[in-house]
Amino acid sequence: MTNFIPIFPLSIVVFPDEQVNLHIFEPRYQQLITESVALKKPFGIPVVMDNRLQDFGLLVYVEAVAKTYENGEMDIITRGTDLFKILEVIKDIPEKLYSGAIVNYPENNFQGNPRVMKQLIQQMRQLHSYLQVKKDFKKEDEALNAYDIAHHSGLTLYEEYELLQLTHERQRQEYLKRHFERTLPVFEKMNQLKARINMNGHFKNLNGFNIK
Repeated sequence: MTNFIPIFPLSIVVFPDEQVNLHIFEPRYQQLITESVALKKPFGIPVVMDNRLQDFGLLVYVEAVAKTYENGEMDIITRGTDLFKILEVIKDIPEKLYSGAIVNYPENNFQGNPRVMKQLIQQMRQLHSYLQVKKDFKKEDEALNAYDIAHHSGLTLYEEYELLQLTHERQRQEYLKRHFERTLPVFEKMNQLKARINMNGHFKNLNGFNIK
């Protein structure tokens, strides 16, 4: 399927079913959001990296306009839906301040490995424990997928974009698995270092070495 969508390029990666809160202040995007709300139509958020528009992004709907300001600015709540790939950018649209794009929608498979997913959730929570943070997904662990935990696993923008381009859940799971295998040992060493530093100045109960 190929169609035209208005686009709102941003330096963020949005994943399917993710809620994203945005403050709209530029006139071109005030127009885009006003039309999107009135027509109940989605718009696209393609990823911007290194000051360059990337090919992939996500279709989003406006769930609510949380606040409208006197100067036309808005706070909106959006929800991510479908992955898209840009085929052609339409920079100038008659009577529109914003740009658009011709896109298609790659088939996106959500069938993952439950055993691997369970391992990823445990690893994510181990990372959160090291960082002393807590994330409430408001759903049972069995309902989580790779997208749910990707933003909460310490990925960089570049890594999130790499994951966004993976169109099979098992590929995304393997990507996160490799990420945790690289990341967790670093935090484990930091945790051990912190413990050693905290022990400095304390009375130590150590066994003496018997010289033979």
